[in-house]
Amino acid sequence: MTFEKKRASTKQEIPTASMPDIIFMLLLFFMVTTTLREVEVFVKYSLPEAEAIEKIENKRLVSYIWVGKDKRVQINDNIVKLDEIQDIMYKKRTDLPNIIVSLRVDQNTDMGYVTDIQQELRKASCLRINYSTRVKS
Repeated sequence: MTFEKKRASTKQEIPTASMPDIIFMLLLFFMVTTTLREVEVFVKYSLPEAEAIEKIENKRLVSYIWVGKDKRVQINDNIVKLDEIQDIMYKKRTDLPNIIVSLRVDQNTDMGYVTDIQQELRKASCLRINYSTRVKS
């Protein structure tokens, strides 16, 4: 008497019943974790070069101020005047106390104008200031 092994009849197909659920969860995950560019820059500027730069780790704390060649200042999507900087940045600092202000200033802008912007930031108690540059090539 010999014994034969019976093989179970299994399907060789991959079950796809839960595939839409998995795709939806992945789509939702990437929609929640992705950050999109929020600001359109209207100011034309060319950053100065630097030999040593340091990268900011937490970009959510950074608020950018663009200063163009023609001394136009942009905060968020708005072109602002010099005397409006204090009010705007004070509101931002009250919403986010650890805010870092990153100045993206054109390399040909007069340093006296940059000092005026710094004074407005001091009046708004925004004391953490960063200067954006590009790596010297």
